[in-house]
Amino acid sequence: MNCKFCQNYIFLAYGKHGNRRGFLLGKNENFKANPISFVNFAPLSGLKTHIEVYGAREHNLKDLSLRIPYERFVVITGLSGSGKSSLAFDTIYAEGQRRYMETFSAYARQFIGSLERPNVDKIDGLSPVIAIEQKTTSKNPRSTVGTVTEIYDFLRLLYARVADAYSYLSGKKMVQYNEDQIIEWIETDYAGEDIVLLAPVVKARKGHYRELFVQIAKKGFVQVWIDGELREIERGMKLDRYKTHDISIVIDKVKVRKGSRRLKQSIETAMHHGENVLQILHKDKLRYFSKNLMCPDTGIAYPDPDPNTFSFNSPKGACPVCKGLGYTYEISDEVLIPDENLSIKNGGLAPLGTYKKSWIFSQMEAIAYRYGFTLDTPVKDIPPEAMEVIMHGSEEDFEVKNNTVGIVQIYSIRFEGLKNFIKNQFERNDSARIRRWAKQFMHEKKCTSCGGQRLHKTALHYKLEAKTIGDLAEMEISDLAAWLDALPPKLSERQWKIGEEIIKELRTRVQFLLDVGLDYLSLNRSSGSLSGGESQRIRLATQIGSRLVGVLYILDEPSIGLHSRDNERLIRSLSELRDIGNTVIVVEHDEEMMRHADYIIDMGPGAGIHGGEIVAYGSLEDILKSESLTAQYLTGKRQITMPEERRKGNGKFLILEGATGNNLKGVNLKIPLGTLTLVTGVSGSGKSSLINETLYPILKKHFYRGVKEPLPYEKIRGIKHIDKVIDIDQSPIGRTPRSNPVTYIGVFSEIRNLFTRVPEAKIRGYKPGRFSFNVKGGRCETCKGAGVRIVEMNFLPDVQVLCETCLGKRFNRETLEIRYKGKSISDVLNMTVEDAVEFFQPVPKIYRKLKTLLDVGLGYISLGQPSTTLSGGEAQRIKLAAELSKKSTGNTLYILDEPTTGLHFEDIKVLMDVLQRLVDKGNTVLIIEHNMDVIKLADYVIDLGPEGGRKGGEIVFAGTPGKLVKVKKNFTGKYLKKHLNH
Repeated sequence: MNCKFCQNYIFLAYGKHGNRRGFLLGKNENFKANPISFVNFAPLSGLKTHIEVYGAREHNLKDLSLRIPYERFVVITGLSGSGKSSLAFDTIYAEGQRRYMETFSAYARQFIGSLERPNVDKIDGLSPVIAIEQKTTSKNPRSTVGTVTEIYDFLRLLYARVADAYSYLSGKKMVQYNEDQIIEWIETDYAGEDIVLLAPVVKARKGHYRELFVQIAKKGFVQVWIDGELREIERGMKLDRYKTHDISIVIDKVKVRKGSRRLKQSIETAMHHGENVLQILHKDKLRYFSKNLMCPDTGIAYPDPDPNTFSFNSPKGACPVCKGLGYTYEISDEVLIPDENLSIKNGGLAPLGTYKKSWIFSQMEAIAYRYGFTLDTPVKDIPPEAMEVIMHGSEEDFEVKNNTVGIVQIYSIRFEGLKNFIKNQFERNDSARIRRWAKQFMHEKKCTSCGGQRLHKTALHYKLEAKTIGDLAEMEISDLAAWLDALPPKLSERQWKIGEEIIKELRTRVQFLLDVGLDYLSLNRSSGSLSGGESQRIRLATQIGSRLVGVLYILDEPSIGLHSRDNERLIRSLSELRDIGNTVIVVEHDEEMMRHADYIIDMGPGAGIHGGEIVAYGSLEDILKSESLTAQYLTGKRQITMPEERRKGNGKFLILEGATGNNLKGVNLKIPLGTLTLVTGVSGSGKSSLINETLYPILKKHFYRGVKEPLPYEKIRGIKHIDKVIDIDQSPIGRTPRSNPVTYIGVFSEIRNLFTRVPEAKIRGYKPGRFSFNVKGGRCETCKGAGVRIVEMNFLPDVQVLCETCLGKRFNRETLEIRYKGKSISDVLNMTVEDAVEFFQPVPKIYRKLKTLLDVGLGYISLGQPSTTLSGGEAQRIKLAAELSKKSTGNTLYILDEPTTGLHFEDIKVLMDVLQRLVDKGNTVLIIEHNMDVIKLADYVIDLGPEGGRKGGEIVFAGTPGKLVKVKKNFTGKYLKKHLNH
């Protein structure tokens, strides 16, 4: 830009942390004259240094205005429900996305959709925005870490261009010739000899091939080579269809002479009919030549490789058995026969159920008559040959007694078998309901054809330094990085010239994953199995790799799933994003993240209607001087206090022995019942494999006949000491705006029943359905009980407008006329939990359930708040409230996976008080967690490690937190020590 004083050019350079510097350049000689050294100067007039938000009112935000400095590491914190996400995602990010969409033409926007304008007066200084949220990875089973990061795409290219092919039959390196080389070989090796030129058309396949012989004869050929024998083609000629055959066309019988034109033409003809492969028959010995990659011993040939040859998402590269999934579904005998002491009539075969007059039971009766048993015979006593027919089918002629006329009839029974029937329904039926029915009798099993590597056997026989692409996909990222570093010196000059750029790109991308602490993952890990934090860090690694500058990044709790040790690496990565010239906004509660931030925005003072304001902002020092809840926890004025004594348990144990799934190394898990037990360890150490993938499926199968197969284990003991297992996660309580907290905890039906007892409702004959916004009769039919109407705007975003009939009340006039203590059903749904607890205090059934919502810290939410607007932490606490409102047996095992996600220090205190109450009633609470404030409250800690991935999978400590901090070289103990001392 021009300097208005000296008329020379000023060139701006953005420095670290936003310190702007500049060159002063002369106007002459094309910018080359008189460059002046770097000088600091104040920002020029009109140059934005902040993102400025005016009048943000999205959700519970109360007309907020704030300034966020450029090129800073900014943390937005506060209580759960205080408005953090509303500010970061629903206001700043939504506006950035909307402005980007507006750059498209109106024609394009009508196809891709448009975004609604957030409820904010104005946002200035907004740079391009990228949001890295938790739940952005695909749940498609074909999506893996390798495909998401694009590392696998570069590996496919590397193997297609550089790898050597090996025969899957002989294991020898494949060879490839051009036509001139083939002629030269034949002329040299068979000089003066009589040879037969053959074109192979069938290789080791079954069939009678009658039509093939007709086609060969029509092309003018009279002889074929079949299974080692020369034969004339005859009319109606065919082979044994049940035997495997090798068939080749006899192209020519020729004496080899150098320069023979006939030999050259015959070779070309053989290559044409043999699809680039020919055979030489000399003295009863076969030799193969091919333009393709070919095994010199067996003659098998591979087509020229391309990247799709190594893609499990392409028919060209996918394993034909599992279709590129790496696993197949097999029918479980245990599920088919739940109790072998039962008879077929009484439900001994689960898919059939109990006896009823139907075609399938008629078939069973025919089989029973044929093999000498009845439908009242226990399954265990049915003859094995009969069970074989029941399971796998038969086309045998059966003698069946016709009870109607008392004679024996013979007819052919074509029964396909239970297993075949279920498999066909699962694979071929268009009905999702039928497929779900069939799937309950099946379980996943690693594909036996590809060994879980997803690829065709041809693709798995291309190697680089003795490694196939499948081997690399199964390596941990840290091992893959070491292999890539060691690869270049081992390549030939030609291979290095072709692969140099590919290897460079691979090493860079792999390093980014190492930088964000994901060294324990492998490329073939399904993206659907990743935690929210892992998927977020994968996207973060991609963004760091892009090296974009001047971008606003917004992240949603990237520390989820991270041990304190791994958290340090994450903070370094975020700091690097800032240092190269970006603004990083993180919605976060992690103390270490706050202490490393340049700028903190603390939301509050409460949650929901009590929040939506900025209670403190500035640097860490500024926050610590304030009296906000966050500041009080950071300074130690408030603390999550440790228990005076830790529970010993009730003397009973749940014991899991020999768990070997994923990276677990024969783990023996012993959980003391009647305690608060924490499972800890660094990321990738095997916590989820042990609890979520092994223990929980075992217990779910035992108590609820769950169909998910647990990972391998030897045995489990102590199940008799618990009577149920409950998994309380952060998944949504409902997926539509029509679901809400009171419907989930089951109190809305009680409220509707209460309204039916109002005298006016009795006179009118109103039933409970009258007070439901999902049922015709009582709801507003204009908006179908939604309270709003959607107006389609074509290429503009759809607009939600208040229903003009009910004005957002969701019910019709007649329903709203029924009032309980002056409140209509709509007024009740709009009440906060706090107000509702007081309002319904005289009604014990309703009061007790609503009080549990208040006890878990959700007094600020409204009874009818759509579940889609609830955070993960709020959804989890509603589930906890639902459990608390039930009568406890005192023998329940509760499993929670990182319940502190999305929770502030104060929220964690409330949550842990609730969980302690559950344990005080005699229940067992098992938590997978990294938060040190939770770990210090545990009665018992089970620490996995010592590292992640293959270096983990062992229990390195089991005992009280006080003993854990005394263990040397233990990562959890090292960080826990600070909190116990604090």
